Amino acid sequence: MRVGVDLGGTKIEIVALDAEDRIVLRRRIPTPAGSYADIVNTIARLVLDAERELGARASVGVGHPGVISPATGLVKNANSTVLIGKPLGRDLEAILERPLRLANDANCFALSEAFDGAAAGASSVFGVIAGTGVGGGIVVRGALLAGVNAIAGEWGHNPLPWPEPGELPGPRCYCGKRGCIETWLSGPGLAADFARVSGREAAVPQIEELAEAGDADATAALERHARRFAKSLATVIDVLDPEVVVLGGGVSNLRGLCASLVARLDEFVFSDVVATRVVTALHGDSSGVLGAARLWPREPAQ
Repeated sequence: MRVGVDLGGTKIEIVALDAEDRIVLRRRIPTPAGSYADIVNTIARLVLDAERELGARASVGVGHPGVISPATGLVKNANSTVLIGKPLGRDLEAILERPLRLANDANCFALSEAFDGAAAGASSVFGVIAGTGVGGGIVVRGALLAGVNAIAGEWGHNPLPWPEPGELPGPRCYCGKRGCIETWLSGPGLAADFARVSGREAAVPQIEELAEAGDADATAALERHARRFAKSLATVIDVLDPEVVVLGGGVSNLRGLCASLVARLDEFVFSDVVATRVVTALHGDSSGVLGAARLWPREPAQ
């Protein structure tokens, strides 16, 4: 049995896959707020409870914000800042008494969508998470590309390309820099841009509703967001040239976002024709937990 855990800022999800790759257990609970120890203990309890319920010991994969630093073994680059500098992998292995595999949550998302999701069968996939933050994962011929620094795919902390009037120096990012792609394309980034320009407060779903009702400020905010998204994605395509880009996270639920991006990519990608497909995730917000389980390969039949 393979167990996957998706540690998010608001929820922890666990899934168990049997030997035939079927889902035999799925559970989701709120993430403990502000306590690293509570997070570790909650993950361990979910795994052990699942094993007791199913009567089998499992391999465990964990998708989490940020990455485990190859240099220190500690979490770095997590927008869930309570994790930064903590030995998440070592602490979970000590409690669960087995080796674990951990990966960035966007990497797990990309792996899942490349395996049997919206990018199944593609030779190269860039998975985009655009929600509370902005991250990415790269899968080539079915294998994750983590990188020597464990930061492959972290496009959200590059600067917004081809900045336009009013976009410099850009909003301050939790990473310490200004103008990161994440500060523009994330859900909070879109909401903040709408508030700066219009003087009104609204979350992303409300901005979309206002635009559909003909509100000029909301329509303009979504137009700016789509243009910034296309410019940012174009720089990734110029470097990786992936066959498929898969969009996930709450911002990916904006209606028409894929079509809007495809219509704009020709302006920015360094190619006469852009053949890259841009699609929405098949597995939705459960893609990450499935990818976490698949950090361990399925055992061959005996």
